[in-house]
Amino acid sequence: MVDELAKLFSTSEVTIRKDLTELENNGLLLRKFGGAVPLPQDSSELSSEKLSARKIAIAQAAATLIKDHNRIIIDSGSTTAALIPELASKIGLVVMTNSLHVANSLLEQENEQKVLMTGGTWDPQSHAFQGKMAEQVLRAYNFDQAFIGAAGLDLYKGTTTFNELTQLSQVMAEVSGEVVVMAESEKLQRKIPNIELPWLAISILVTDDLIADSDKQHIEKQGVKVICAQTKKIGA
Repeated sequence: MVDELAKLFSTSEVTIRKDLTELENNGLLLRKFGGAVPLPQDSSELSSEKLSARKIAIAQAAATLIKDHNRIIIDSGSTTAALIPELASKIGLVVMTNSLHVANSLLEQENEQKVLMTGGTWDPQSHAFQGKMAEQVLRAYNFDQAFIGAAGLDLYKGTTTFNELTQLSQVMAEVSGEVVVMAESEKLQRKIPNIELPWLAISILVTDDLIADSDKQHIEKQGVKVICAQTKKIGA
């Protein structure tokens, strides 16, 4: 593939390799021996009922952790956004988010949660606000819980991401009494370069019941409570 691209663009293989590395660093593809492959689509981009049902099940399990009048953070992402319908019955929540979609959806609910936005710099890769300003806003508050998604899970290191802008998620964890990561078990199979949150910073992992027992036990040994949403029964 590298030699074909070099011929196509009339440049050297060294240049092509550098370009592919730059594209990988920016989260646009994955390098493979001899070339590259398209970035694995996040399940948010797939509208299959199977993945949708799994995300909903994870969100329903995560929502049981939220008490009325809690102060919570909801990070950007499709799995965390699946929490929104589950909050319609909660009373007196204060919700901070860096996602316009999450904020707008919460404001449409009839129970009138108090919604706060981080502000900051719009990041087109994560479709959310990031940057120093967002971090400063977060540090002005304290929260009971942060609900954070993950592009990948590393069994030994923690959550991983293609996006190098990981600081905001780290600040979300710092200012929250409890950090809840919401991620499908299949994300343990993804090899992603950037570590976002170490297991030490995570209180609870809410995943699905397709996680291998050995993987669940390994994560629990690192002090993380693992909640497995029931998805097998619903065909997810």
